[in-house]
Amino acid sequence: MPETEQDLDIAIGQYAELLAANLHAQRELHFPPDAQKVMRQFSGGEAADLLGIDHTYLRKLHREGKIPSVDVTVGNHRRYTLDDLWEIRQTLESNSKKSFNYVPGRREGDELQIISVVNFKGGSGKTTTSAHLAQRLALKGYRVLAIDLDPQASLSALHGIQPELDLMEGGTLYDVVSYDDPLSIREVIRKTYIKGLDLIPGNLELMEFEHETPAAIHTSGARAFFSRVRDALAEVDDDYDVVVIDCPPQLGFLTMSALSASTGVLVTVHPQMLDLMSMSQFLRMTADLLKVIREAGADLRYEWLKFLPTRYKVGDAPQTEMVTFIRSLFGRSVLLNHMVESTAIADAGLTKQTLYEVERKDFTRSTYDRALESMNAVNDEVASLIQKTWGRDGA
Repeated sequence: MPETEQDLDIAIGQYAELLAANLHAQRELHFPPDAQKVMRQFSGGEAADLLGIDHTYLRKLHREGKIPSVDVTVGNHRRYTLDDLWEIRQTLESNSKKSFNYVPGRREGDELQIISVVNFKGGSGKTTTSAHLAQRLALKGYRVLAIDLDPQASLSALHGIQPELDLMEGGTLYDVVSYDDPLSIREVIRKTYIKGLDLIPGNLELMEFEHETPAAIHTSGARAFFSRVRDALAEVDDDYDVVVIDCPPQLGFLTMSALSASTGVLVTVHPQMLDLMSMSQFLRMTADLLKVIREAGADLRYEWLKFLPTRYKVGDAPQTEMVTFIRSLFGRSVLLNHMVESTAIADAGLTKQTLYEVERKDFTRSTYDRALESMNAVNDEVASLIQKTWGRDGA
């Protein structure tokens, strides 16, 4: 594009079209129109981890014919699909002397857990956290609904949806929480290629909620917006164990409505001084706005609020100092585990995948294993918080 004087709106529009066309070409190359993302199969060790049993015990169950058989490779190694794991989990549960040993979700009387992942600043690992948390919970046997509330829609892209092409006629949560003829939430929920995980995608249309809400508040008061996400989720309360909401990196009406619906809040923190300064402003503004919403009648009870250090560089002295500083300030409100920065996570993202989707053989093993161990530790710690909220021991 020539470097000559021109209208800014025209120039930006040209760049947008150029980028969209090339992204579409890349998508056609890697994901043809008729192609669908599929989840890979899992090894015996991975299957045992997801089922919560020892690998030796899993082999024993197969030998004794106590669980369904699975595909075997030429080298006589068992490979498990998510359907296999679901069936095995149900079989183990039905044969267990103590109920809910293998199915970790809700029991009668348990409340739907709604977790909002938030940060005021972009680049804190918010979407990476949301995607991996939602997928890990589904892989472990929870019924999960992931909601992309970020107009940039990175969570949607990670799950094979290109907003500017796949959502041209809507299909986001905006259609459900809009003030003019809203849809049922069931109409925008999509099944994903991961069993147990459904998705409500996002796109730029979500910004309409930010633009329309001031007029709605002027007409009907703050009640007009803060309960909209909670009311929408009430319609599918019995269908899920956990909802994971990837909030936009701004303190707008979407974020406020999500927080008003939440039972748990996860604040991602990049351990650098500028990010901490930004988070300080975010927390202060959030507290002030939530106070206004509470005074308007919002029920803001939550089970837990935790800070998660993300993109942590192992061995980086300044970041280690920042993590220590955060822990000294917030104590038990900081997760015990943190998410490491890893080329494995970045490389997986290049092909719109998470660590749970890529094959270990495609990476340097030590790099992949370290990233996966960190990710699992974080997600399983959140899972233990969910279990404790339901009155269980968190194991």
